[in-house]
Amino acid sequence: MNAADPPAPGVPPEEEALLSAAAELAPAPSMMRMPRPADQDDPLAGLPPAPHYAETVPKFTGWACVFLTDLESRPVQLRATYSSSHPWQFPGGTMDHGEEPLRTALRECREETGLVVKGPLRLLASVFSPPGGSWPYGTAGWIFDGGCLTPEEFRSITLDAGEHDDVRALGMEEWRALMPSHDYARLEAVMAARATGTAQHITWGWGEA
Repeated sequence: MNAADPPAPGVPPEEEALLSAAAELAPAPSMMRMPRPADQDDPLAGLPPAPHYAETVPKFTGWACVFLTDLESRPVQLRATYSSSHPWQFPGGTMDHGEEPLRTALRECREETGLVVKGPLRLLASVFSPPGGSWPYGTAGWIFDGGCLTPEEFRSITLDAGEHDDVRALGMEEWRALMPSHDYARLEAVMAARATGTAQHITWGWGEA
């Protein structure tokens, strides 16, 4: 995003500023792939793939979320009303068509909690899940660091009753007792990514409740 671009409709100025700051972390043009001579000579270069080929490649659902803790580094999670198998989740959700992952994470966090997060919004983890359960597609997700909430910010969280009915900030051992083992392993990986500054790649299976 260019800093001179007008704010997107419906996006709070604070959130637009966060997105602009995050865009500055994108690779410089010199680091991006430049066309090879073969690309320039190929009359089909840049054209979309043939429809029959597009139907043969895997289809994925994209999602993104924000990882938050309180000032004592205790993870904040929301209890979903729609999933007894995976009840505790980070604020986030499915990407809209054409939406970038970071914008999805910020939008969903605002919709689910009322919060406009401070960041640093660096990527903590990418998550791949193969098709499983009743969902016919694989999923690809991104988890961004939303920073730490003050007690006042935590108390200000307003849940969408249609999706979540509780929010808690708990220590890791307390979370272990409330979550399926594979969900807890994902939480551990995200905590490690924040502590080390190294983003994690996680393969998360649907597993058992």
